[in-house]
Amino acid sequence: MAPSFGAVNKPAVDLEANAEAWIREHVEPTGAAELVYERPWASVWQVPVAGGIVWFKVCAEVQAFEPRLTAELAARHPTLLPEVLGHDEERSWLLLADLGEPIGVSDITLGDYLELLPRYAELQLAETANAGDQLAHGVPDLRPTQLPDRFDALVAGELPLPADEAKLLKDFAPRFRELCAELDAFGVPAAIQHDDLHGNNLYAHAGGTRILDWGDSSVAHPFFCFTQIFRHVDPSWQRLLRAAYFEPWGDAAACADLAIQLSWFAYVIRGLGAHDPAGFAAELREAIAAI
Repeated sequence: MAPSFGAVNKPAVDLEANAEAWIREHVEPTGAAELVYERPWASVWQVPVAGGIVWFKVCAEVQAFEPRLTAELAARHPTLLPEVLGHDEERSWLLLADLGEPIGVSDITLGDYLELLPRYAELQLAETANAGDQLAHGVPDLRPTQLPDRFDALVAGELPLPADEAKLLKDFAPRFRELCAELDAFGVPAAIQHDDLHGNNLYAHAGGTRILDWGDSSVAHPFFCFTQIFRHVDPSWQRLLRAAYFEPWGDAAACADLAIQLSWFAYVIRGLGAHDPAGFAAELREAIAAI
């Protein structure tokens, strides 16, 4: 189905009535929670506790899978995720320990990524065994076999592009279907794919960089992860970043170029930017550039 350009339903929660008691089951607040972030897909409260703060997140339907996914990943890969203090799958609530300040898009270094990416690849390799369970619990499905029909639906709808650019995408649909089949034929197993690995979601830690905010994740070809990385780094870093990430994958990296090409299409098919026509148009043009 083509993405809607209308507003996404916001999460609804009366913190005083519905969540304060739940938070107190996990931590002892020392003051009132403060709403610090509100978007169509999630709202976040900062909760003061002795010695610092914790974070309470309420996810809207589009990211309702995130609390369970984060808790499961944190249990299996504690050196790559924040500490999960509590989660409620039914109500899409998540309570996290504080990680401090993010590294930041403008401050992240090549060394930060070179340290992180092999560890992230190892998480993905381990998580291939859990892809089916993640799909069953609502993580979006962006496996190569699922993309062609969704791309057809996307280009059949109204796009925020001039007619000539929209036609480029529509005309590419048959070739896109062939390329997805080629990528699937390499046999790389589907895995969790964070899809937002920029510096604002990465936190320096003594045990290695931690990854926050798994709400844009999907079960997909694992190599689709470079879209957001490449958007935010110096192009001269790309060769070294690829080498660091693909080393744990061994021979599977033979399909790297094709996977990275198709990742720009997977990103727009997911429709994460569909609530913002101008931003979504820019993402569609990135896909056009990958044709």
